[in-house]
Amino acid sequence: MQHAGRYARLFTLQAEGDDWRAHRVLTSPVSAEPAVQMSYRDYLAFEREAPSKHEYVSGMVLAMAGGTPEHARLASTLARLIGNVIVGRPCAVFSSDLRVRIVETDRATYPDLTVVCGRPETAPDDDAAITNPSVIIEVLSDSTEADDRGEKFAHYRRLASLQDYVLVAQKTQRIEVYRREGDRWTFTEHGPGTRFELSSLAAEIAVDEVYHDPFGRT
Repeated sequence: MQHAGRYARLFTLQAEGDDWRAHRVLTSPVSAEPAVQMSYRDYLAFEREAPSKHEYVSGMVLAMAGGTPEHARLASTLARLIGNVIVGRPCAVFSSDLRVRIVETDRATYPDLTVVCGRPETAPDDDAAITNPSVIIEVLSDSTEADDRGEKFAHYRRLASLQDYVLVAQKTQRIEVYRREGDRWTFTEHGPGTRFELSSLAAEIAVDEVYHDPFGRT
């Protein structure tokens, strides 16, 4: 996942007649509080008109920046590999265009990849956001790694359907899998020459296949 630089942009929305205007403030994505809280309903109105995607965190709206070519390549490769193993099953892989809503903690975000098995369920306050992912995958970046490992994962754990949470490093060949086992989560780390398991899909994927570079770069 990518945010816009070290300081994410915070947008608050104010109604002026029929004109919705976004007011931008530079703020820390970790500690700052918004000057004006935005309701989720207003966020959806803003998001429909915005030229880029934004995350919603209890009233804060954080702009998302584009990723690196390696970020995009890893995400697309994983989408292909997972798509291959779920052929014929009632599962689908979704790109970062899909919004995931955690109603319990009032957050909405766009994971790099989301796998849903069974009929997709949408949020009661957002029919374009799903609430029942089986697998969520984030490709790590310098600006969002701490959030992906910490606060965001804490939000994701409130999704009862989530079984596997996967973090994919860009700068080294390392894939971390957090797996739900009853009321606890287990952690495994995988490097070159190994395979990682997605228990909810009963599938294993080779780390070398994820990081294979078709251009032969080292």
